[in-house]
This record gives sequence, structure tokens and C-alpha cells, in this order.
Amino acid sequence: MDNFNTLELITDPRGFATLWLSRESKNNAFNAQMIRELILALDQVGSDPNLRFLLIRGRGKHFSAGADLAWMQQSAELDYHTNLDDARELAELMYNLAKLKIPTLAVVQGAAFGGALGLISACDMAIGADEAQFCLSEVRIGLAPAVISPFVVQAIGERAARRYALTAERFGGQRAREIGLLSESYPAEALDHHLEQWIDNLLLNSPAAMRASKDLLREVGHGALTPALRRYTENAIARIRVSPEGQEGLRAFLQKRAPNWQAESNNKEPRR
Repeated sequence: MDNFNTLELITDPRGFATLWLSRESKNNAFNAQMIRELILALDQVGSDPNLRFLLIRGRGKHFSAGADLAWMQQSAELDYHTNLDDARELAELMYNLAKLKIPTLAVVQGAAFGGALGLISACDMAIGADEAQFCLSEVRIGLAPAVISPFVVQAIGERAARRYALTAERFGGQRAREIGLLSESYPAEALDHHLEQWIDNLLLNSPAAMRASKDLLREVGHGALTPALRRYTENAIARIRVSPEGQEGLRAFLQKRAPNWQAESNNKEPRR
């Protein structure tokens, strides 16, 4: 993988990648360079047909403290149009992550403030430590969670988003699970153990079927029952049934054996 200054992108031979936020001395806070490198890293992940899913993690004590203070100070000195360019760059990152073809799982420890909640919300799933601390902190410094707000609302609902965006309250991992920001919350010392269970479970699934399911669910959205959606879903199941992995999965089920994508991942040793 290419070298980055603020990130590490590591592939596991079992068929997935981990994208590490790696500004540990700055608590993995965002700056313009990290945002640009995240966009480039997601492009790289999206162009690799061998990857089944992506993990997003933070090096060190914290997932991400949000925006870098020095970067925010520089932004305050810029004019409207330059700030608009910065906002468009952040939006590109969030939308590209949300549209990534493969499943995404955020793994959260320590602090996740401000824009970090956007990154978590744009992932398909997230797990975290009970002790993690979350905060939509923008109003405390006279700002608003503007670019990330659509993803946060999708993740936790409009009512909870209003509460936490307007109060800037901090909340922990268990509360994050209750409102839907996290899929599951675990004791900090058990987080890596449970992550391995999530990885093992995802590796059981057909890579092509997971991609097709992401496309399907994006099209379904809130599930409005329209004629166009009915036709889309009919075509979706017909396509996947006749696809190579669909055919292999059905044969393996009927023959009571593991499908070939499980055998492939089991034959590869994880990188330590």
C-alpha cells in the first residue's frame, strides 16, 4: 500500500483492510492533510477487487478528537470561499465513505468528537468501548456539525441528533449503542477480542453478496413501496442468483459444504 503521513492502510491476507488514523500525538485529530489522505486511501480501497470489507480505527488512546485546533485556527483566518473549499473536501470524504462498495466497520476507543462522529456514522457498522466518549462538540466553539449532519441523522435519528448537536453533551459507549451510533459496545479490554469475532463473521459471507446487499439497501433507503423499487428488488435477486458466487453458495448449501470464499480465507494466515 502507498505511504501516508497521517494514516496507515494495512491489508490482511484474509481479504480485508484496516485504515488506521495515525496522528497519535494529536489524538488523531483531522486536518486538511488527513482529510485529503483519507479520500485517497478510500479511492485505493475501492479500486482493490480483492478486499471484502474495511475497518477504520484510531492509533493510540483515542479514535479521533475531531478537528485539529491549529487547522481550525487557520480556517478562522480564511475567507468564505476558502472555507467553502475546505467544507467540500470534508464532504467528499464523508460521501465517498458512505458510498464505498464494500462493508465498513468503525472500531472506536477513547474520544470521538466532532467530525469523528461523521466518520463513524458514514460507516455501515460501528463497535466501541463502553468507556469511549462521544460528543458533537461544535456548538461549544461557535460552529455547527454541518457537513456530517446527514450521516449523523441517518445513524441516530433526528430526535437524538437534535439533542446532542444542540447540547454538546458527552455520552459513553453504552448510550451510543442505545441510540444506534454503535452496533455493539464492549469493555475496553475486550474490544479487540470481539473485533476478531466480527471479522470472522464477515469472512463467512460472500464478498459479491455483501457488495450487492449494500447497493440494494442504498436503493431501498427508507423502504417506500414504489413500483420502481419493486422492479429493482426483483432484478437484484435474479442477478445475484445467476452470479458465480450466488451459484457457488447455493451448490455449497445443497451439498452441505463450505463455499469457496470461506475456504480461501481459512487458508490464509492473518498478519500480526
